[in-house]
Amino acid sequence: MALIESEKQGAVQILRVHRPEALNALNSNVLEALDKALDAIDLDQVRTLIITGTGEKAFVAGADIAQMKDLGEEEAQAYASLGHKVMRKIETLPIPVIAAINGYALGGGNELAMSCDIRYASENAVFGQPEVGLGITPGFGGTQRLARLIGSRSKANEIILSARNIEADEALRIGLVSAVFPPEELMPQALKLAERIAKNAPIAVRASKRVLQEGLDDSLEEGLKKEVKAFSHCFTTQDQKEGMSAFLEKRKEKKFTNQ
Repeated sequence: MALIESEKQGAVQILRVHRPEALNALNSNVLEALDKALDAIDLDQVRTLIITGTGEKAFVAGADIAQMKDLGEEEAQAYASLGHKVMRKIETLPIPVIAAINGYALGGGNELAMSCDIRYASENAVFGQPEVGLGITPGFGGTQRLARLIGSRSKANEIILSARNIEADEALRIGLVSAVFPPEELMPQALKLAERIAKNAPIAVRASKRVLQEGLDDSLEEGLKKEVKAFSHCFTTQDQKEGMSAFLEKRKEKKFTNQ
């Protein structure tokens, strides 16, 4: 049984975490399979990635507690490092990544969602970092990404230190997700967004993702310098010529070639 199911629809790749008997919990095998699935994406053909979970109950219910229970310090460090490697690979993937959160996104599941660029959730989604109630800290980036994403250290501390779960409406209110949909509309809406992104100039999309991400970790001055560099580089591309020509010619169809 494949732990990661991979499907391509046009220029959109879909990866599904497939471990339904454990609510898609992330053990080392799942993380390694996800790592390989990310490496296998054809970045010349794929322009947007969606990550979701199998079934209707869970996106990813968390890291695998059964695997973690008897780890020693060095084994725990290796496990967390593997998780960080995979989350960072998603975060720095050249193409945009959409998380379609179809249920529980707890612990490692919330951390997986946070490594994506855009998060859509179903109305039954539940988020949280329950680790302190298990005697550990978040280990796949939760202590670092949550406050950065929602813009509030106080709220991040409240969620992590209380180990309380939050439902989809609160996740939307604090900015953890971009939109919430009925369960049956989640994937159609995620695909609609992915396809809309995929229609845009790939070089410009990828550069915008990179500069936005890097700029948040820089001073405003340094971020603006990177924006100028990315902006000016676009004028060396055929996609820029095509996009502006189509606009001036009032053409709806644009032939972006990633060149």
